[in-house]
Amino acid sequence: MSRLFGTDGVRGLANRDITVELALDLSIAAAHVLGDADRRSGRRPRAVVGRDPRASGEFLSAAVVAGLASAGVDVHDVGVLPTPAVAFLTADMGATFGVMLSASHNAMPDNGIKFFAEGGHKLPDAVEDEIAARIGQEWDRPMGAEVGRIQRNRAGQARYIAHLLRTLPNRLDGLTVVIDGAHGAASAVSPEVFRLAGADVVEIGTDPDGLNINDGYGSTHLDRLRAAVVERGADLGIAHDGDADRCLAVDASGAEVDGDQIMAVVALALKERGALRENTLVATVMSNLGLLQAMEREGITVKQTGVGDRYVLEEMRRSGFSLGGEQSGHVILLDHGTTGDGVLTGLMLAARVVETGRSLADLAAVMTRLPQVLVNVKGVDKGRVETDVELLAAVRAEEEALAGTGRVLLRKSGTEPVVRVMVEAESEERAREVCDRLCGVVKERLAL
Repeated sequence: MSRLFGTDGVRGLANRDITVELALDLSIAAAHVLGDADRRSGRRPRAVVGRDPRASGEFLSAAVVAGLASAGVDVHDVGVLPTPAVAFLTADMGATFGVMLSASHNAMPDNGIKFFAEGGHKLPDAVEDEIAARIGQEWDRPMGAEVGRIQRNRAGQARYIAHLLRTLPNRLDGLTVVIDGAHGAASAVSPEVFRLAGADVVEIGTDPDGLNINDGYGSTHLDRLRAAVVERGADLGIAHDGDADRCLAVDASGAEVDGDQIMAVVALALKERGALRENTLVATVMSNLGLLQAMEREGITVKQTGVGDRYVLEEMRRSGFSLGGEQSGHVILLDHGTTGDGVLTGLMLAARVVETGRSLADLAAVMTRLPQVLVNVKGVDKGRVETDVELLAAVRAEEEALAGTGRVLLRKSGTEPVVRVMVEAESEERAREVCDRLCGVVKERLAL
């Protein structure tokens, strides 16, 4: 049977996959699992609950809050805030756990529910599975004064903004920044904190109506941001996704600056300040080879993990590293937060521009992105991708032919009969040639 929890909570089509009933049952199960230690110590569990602006979040968050309170958990409902704000408030308020309702960069009809443990950290797989197993089990219902109380807490935004401002190494005076809020959870927070930091802010995608989240705006739709930056003569643009746990950027010419380039810029800034612990950056296997080459030149070690910001975070916490992230724009600054934070990342990028007096394009040029081709090969036996002798030999042959000027990566999908073939090379033509040959081998060797 497949897991209820995916790589980032429980996600699906709202009111079909993610129903009121599921939200209620899931929150009750989470209350029992995550609140158990508090109860055994004679304390009442407390939870922070936030959401993005999706229309479905209104009724789903009501179900979550009701479920938690019915299970004896006191709830601080912080309303619409970014995912990293809920993680921060969970730690800052000393809550037992946190709950965020969002489907991140997905289209508006989707929604999701994710949990944070005490301290604002993502849950391990084993704890998520324990919550899933508790759904539908009999439980003793609290009565009278033992039921949870619900507080509508709207001070969370100010606390989060104050936290972000404390992290800045320098102010942003004299900088013009376009902020694209994706009509999402950071639509109010991000422009405000950039203004308070001294920047001249132009806003787009910051008028959420519950239906327009990620619709033509945000980190997956950069065209409007590019145009606005060029039209307004801005120094840079910052694009968030729906729950603002990531950001991408564009420079003054409108050229994209992706997560790998952002990590390179921030890594060098932290190293210069002596704040890049062990001189190490944690990235996933999907990060561009250009990032690895640039960091090697700068004397920075890159530790690679599987794909997913949770795996990056696990490695950072295990080894005590301070910076990690993904090409998609999830960047984790562990000295200041427990999860990817798109607003914090954007602030750090902007601060580096002001600190150095250099343009974002100049800073991002520390790494050269190698052309990358990614193809999903469908309808294959993904289970044999790591064991088929002839396929592995074909991969080795292509890697030897690239001779350090590119790389090959084959990954199996976690949910579909799909193998993802990714090739990087010195030219897009070369990358596509290699990718096409390997896709042919995958189809031939792994056909169902």
